[in-house]
Amino acid sequence: MSKRIVVIGGDGAGMSAASQAKRRDPSLDIIAFEKGAIVSYSA
Repeated sequence: MSKRIVVIGGDGAGMSAASQAKRRDPSLDIIAFEKGAIVSYSA
């Protein structure tokens, strides 16, 4: 069973945290929730 991280907020900070976590542990399952229609892919 893999570990799961839930990110609340799809702005730059949320996506940066998600990408850092994935770089440190590629086996992580990461889910991001964003209230608005736009998600940042710049991280």
